[in-house]
Amino acid sequence: MILLKAKKFIAAAMLGVFTIYCPVTADASIKRLHDPKVETKTVERKTLPTLRERVTETMSKFKPLDDVELYDDDDFTQTVDVPQTLSTYDTSIIGTPIATQQQCVKYLLRNNPRPNLKVSAEEIVAYYYEEGRREGIRPDVAFCQALKETGFFRYGGDVVPEQNNYCGLGTTGGGVRGEYFSTPQLGVRAHIQHLLAYSSTRRPTMPVVDPRYGIVRQAYGSRTLGTWQDLNGRWAVPGRYYGQEILSMFRDVLIQ
Repeated sequence: MILLKAKKFIAAAMLGVFTIYCPVTADASIKRLHDPKVETKTVERKTLPTLRERVTETMSKFKPLDDVELYDDDDFTQTVDVPQTLSTYDTSIIGTPIATQQQCVKYLLRNNPRPNLKVSAEEIVAYYYEEGRREGIRPDVAFCQALKETGFFRYGGDVVPEQNNYCGLGTTGGGVRGEYFSTPQLGVRAHIQHLLAYSSTRRPTMPVVDPRYGIVRQAYGSRTLGTWQDLNGRWAVPGRYYGQEILSMFRDVLIQ
């Protein structure tokens, strides 16, 4: 019995020694780090890129957009089927542009070299052509309406430039400022959609941002307005020559 216990004790002791002095290592590099025979206990680490380097690497993966002339009419296509406007004396609200975007820009800057806008003159005109063509509203004449409503983007009335409200939407005078839009393009879109509400029963191709679109459509039902003169006394009150004045400005644009 004593001999058996002694054998078990010796076996256990040998197993402990083996466990202590022969650790299992899955990675030889771990042993090298703790081997006192190795002169250095450091390992070469890969230098982490700086924040600037990471941003540069990320941005390099994106292909930059080609430079596009903001007022190049060839970049725009009519997205809805509307009759082509051929005459400068066509008074229809719905149609295609006759004036070029360059003419619109020149007309604005000739009358106000420093328009109070969040974007350039070229950009605001481009927005009118993009949104107008999308909905079949004549963008050159709609732009002239914006010039009339804002005094060539000088303002001075109830609406302030920060509203991006270019057609007096929601203003009734007496200090009532009317609607606010978060960006210039949304302000232009609301203007075009409001014109569409008067001139067509067709829903806008984009989500409605004009807060008064439904009010007009509910009031007019199946009825529509066909010409800019039809806005007299409706868009502006009394507005006796409201549409005629807009069309007169449009024809002035064409001589730029």
